[in-house]
Amino acid sequence: MLQIGTKAPAFTLPDKDGNMVSLSDFAGKKVVLYFYPRDNTPGCTRQACAFAEAYPEFQKSGAVVIGVSKDSAASHQKFAGKYGLPFLLLSDPELAAIQAYGVWQEKKLYGKAGMGVVRSTFVIDENGLLEKIMMKAKPDTNAADVLNYLAERASS
Repeated sequence: MLQIGTKAPAFTLPDKDGNMVSLSDFAGKKVVLYFYPRDNTPGCTRQACAFAEAYPEFQKSGAVVIGVSKDSAASHQKFAGKYGLPFLLLSDPELAAIQAYGVWQEKKLYGKAGMGVVRSTFVIDENGLLEKIMMKAKPDTNAADVLNYLAERASS
């Protein structure tokens, strides 16, 4: 399990346009990195749309928002286009970042156990350290929860 205050695992993954994006590209910025199970599913769509709606607030706080799933870049392109998602979506079909962040876990769906992505969000500080870990994030409140956390941090 990752610990708050430790270095966030590095990654380099393709975005929806096939451009390679690394965590190190955002050195000096706060990063909101969220992992979600799948494009175009009800919960993941609500979560992504909530991040999109709150995106101006994330920009004001100086945070970069990045969504990661094991979907293909082409799937991300359709998903982002359909819902007007203004933030980065990264494709991790090899599960490199997904496993590095410990979000590939056994899940139960309709009584059947299988491996999948546990919806989780990580706030990474300007120095690349894990500042906040939200495992089993709720799709409907995740974006607001992260914004509230960022606001609390800014005022303290």
